[in-house]
Amino acid sequence: MRTWTREERYRVLKSEEEIRELHERIVWSDYRQQYHIQPVTGLLNDPNGFVFHDGLWHLFYQWCPWGAVHGLKYWYHTVSKDLVTWKNMGVCIRPDTEYDNKGAYSGSALPTEDSVYLYYTGNHRDEDWTRRPYTCLVELKDGGTALKHPPLFGPNPEYTEHQRDPKIVFDGESGKYYLVIGAQTKEKKGCVIVYTSETPAEGWRFAGQLKVPGFEDFGDMWECPSIEKISGYDVLIFCPQHLKLPGRGDSVHHNGYLLGHMDWETLTFTPDNTHFHVLDFGFDSYAAECAANPNDRNKATLVAWMGLPDASYPTDGEDWSGCLTLPRELRVRDRRLIQQPLDALRALRGKKIDLESTDVLPRVCEMEVISRGGDLVLRLFAKADGTGGLCIVYDDVKKTVTVDRSNLMRRFNTEQGEARTRPLPKGLFHLRIFIDRSSVEIFVNDGDAVFSSRIFPTAEENRLIANGDASVHLWELKRAVTDDFKVE
Repeated sequence: MRTWTREERYRVLKSEEEIRELHERIVWSDYRQQYHIQPVTGLLNDPNGFVFHDGLWHLFYQWCPWGAVHGLKYWYHTVSKDLVTWKNMGVCIRPDTEYDNKGAYSGSALPTEDSVYLYYTGNHRDEDWTRRPYTCLVELKDGGTALKHPPLFGPNPEYTEHQRDPKIVFDGESGKYYLVIGAQTKEKKGCVIVYTSETPAEGWRFAGQLKVPGFEDFGDMWECPSIEKISGYDVLIFCPQHLKLPGRGDSVHHNGYLLGHMDWETLTFTPDNTHFHVLDFGFDSYAAECAANPNDRNKATLVAWMGLPDASYPTDGEDWSGCLTLPRELRVRDRRLIQQPLDALRALRGKKIDLESTDVLPRVCEMEVISRGGDLVLRLFAKADGTGGLCIVYDDVKKTVTVDRSNLMRRFNTEQGEARTRPLPKGLFHLRIFIDRSSVEIFVNDGDAVFSSRIFPTAEENRLIANGDASVHLWELKRAVTDDFKVE
């Protein structure tokens, strides 16, 4: 694997011609996605600024153009009319000021009458590489111009240098705006700090640290926090780092949520219980970003990075890495957050595959499985002899579903664990599975659980094996994302 110098990783992109050849090379990769957002070159990680404005969904992602490496980050811009088909728009935020000289880090968006406010963390480094995080603002005009404002505020000296990922929230009762920011205390404990203002573009002041009873010592840093209103519940979503959770192998990076009640006056989020719910039971999901539904503020749509910090993937050697998950609609059912694929995705369905005449699994497809009870075993991308593949196993006695990718030929990040299990107290009755050229997303029981994972099948791994009392339906899917070389 290539070793990158600091100078290479933090090189400033001066012209799109510097990376044109790289784009022309990677678009021929066997693992380029057909209906998932992916980097035009280099590395994609966190989704940012997910918002609906003036008839379009805007979604940005963290982008390092040079290769599969974390270095100087930009915000890359994509748009959609339906959350299904996406168009590349090019770079929106560049790290070109004193305050973001080493990267425009993650953040969120607020739609206004004639523009979109983009809040992000400016990653400033001194000559001795000391970090100073600034909370910054860009105004994206309807004409496409990105206007940078002066920083809203600098680092809070009562916390470590780890202060990032501002999420903008408007509280209708108080009429105030809030920025919730992931942070780390001087005692190396993860937390959320809060700033407030009566206006979205100025006058920000520190309000305090968010109190979350029962979670005062839960990881050493909380990334990508947000507080959403969904189905009448307040939902605190965040990524606690550097702790291990049962059933998650040796992974120390997680994305999950708490249901409860948010009191903005006292800055207290009171969870319904002390159980941290994992958002996604798959191997690769992090940094979830939510957008409010423009027609119903009690609904939200979620998208996440289908990847993890401190992880590597088979396309790293091709100088690109990363993609985003499909957008999912969020609801609360039985006091749990459920994630459902959008109905609009059905428009991508093409030819239906006759599984009585073939067992060859298309690399780009949607599968629906209706279980009639009992054990079920699915092998996706098995070999011709029926062995190997990504295994989905439902055990009717234990009432668990397990996804195991240890039998695929291209194994990676094995130290994170290669099997994930989710209890299903009511049993298994339905699976909806979306397969792209290098990913699989498995929605269980109408959104009760989801497993999102990167997979990299070889040419000889192309069969579907199904054992159990179930009906299986399979459709080819059409392309939904452009792979255009759009930078400037």
